[in-house]
Amino acid sequence: MATKVPRNGLAPGPDQRPRCFWGVSTPDYVDYHDREWGFPVVEDRRLFEKLCLEGFQAGLSWLTILRKREAFRAGFANFEPAAVAKFGARDVQRLLRDAGIVRHRGKIESTINNAKRALELIEEHGSISTYVWGFLPPAKERPRVMTRAALQNMPSTPTSLRLSKELKRRGWSFVGPTTLYAFMQAMGMVNDHLEGCAIRPLAEAARRTL
Repeated sequence: MATKVPRNGLAPGPDQRPRCFWGVSTPDYVDYHDREWGFPVVEDRRLFEKLCLEGFQAGLSWLTILRKREAFRAGFANFEPAAVAKFGARDVQRLLRDAGIVRHRGKIESTINNAKRALELIEEHGSISTYVWGFLPPAKERPRVMTRAALQNMPSTPTSLRLSKELKRRGWSFVGPTTLYAFMQAMGMVNDHLEGCAIRPLAEAARRTL
């Protein structure tokens, strides 16, 4: 039987303080929710990894990707853009045989393509971080209070649509607006921990230090 999601979207974590419900729904999510999701990321390698993994998630659950993340890192040279950009046909075949990852040819080839585009972005803007953080959404785009209902009504936003269009124009793939919004949530460009979640103020404090 499926567990009923509380109306406010919150549930007690390991320390009994309230968390976003999904963040305590499986043991795999607890650490990810408390230490990663919504906290700001500025390191290019980590940003590239998050962009790639969000692309791999398309059509799948994030839990599937999270459980395979270490295998993805091993298969894709720890998501170092310069290394992945050098992958060729043999690497594609190697990855298609790797049961530890999602063996989708289009997504594998997209990751290699996007690594090359990432190097172009770094050459032009100095870093991936400088570029993507330039798309920080205006306050008016965000609801004043982040509730479960508000979050469910935002599969994408004007900013994620704009970033998606710009990356596609630059030749990136698997970067649709919904994927880009999930990326913005994961890398802390927005803080979508629900109101009342014990981690929300921690993520917000980390964002204010940027």
